[in-house]
Amino acid sequence: MNDKLLSLLGIARRAGKLSLGFDAASDSMKSGKTKLLLLAADLSERTIRSISNTANQTATKVINTNIPMQQLGAAIGKTTGIISVNDQGFAEKMKTLYTE
Repeated sequence: MNDKLLSLLGIARRAGKLSLGFDAASDSMKSGKTKLLLLAADLSERTIRSISNTANQTATKVINTNIPMQQLGAAIGKTTGIISVNDQGFAEKMKTLYTE
């Protein structure tokens, strides 16, 4: 499941459908672009709380993955713990892969 999800993240990154990092994801959520928010397993509680508040205000679906930042970074080419998926098709497929 993780391999497929990581592969799909790499494709979404190359397609330009992701916002990476706290600030970019927050801006994306506030502008209504974010369809899904993925959080790395090793994010700090403070960061999770802060980004989750923004997600709650914008009614954005959040998935707390069991994937560490380093592994996410290897898949997308940039080490980050917060990934905003800005495409409905990619978001739906990632939700499906994560629940399998």
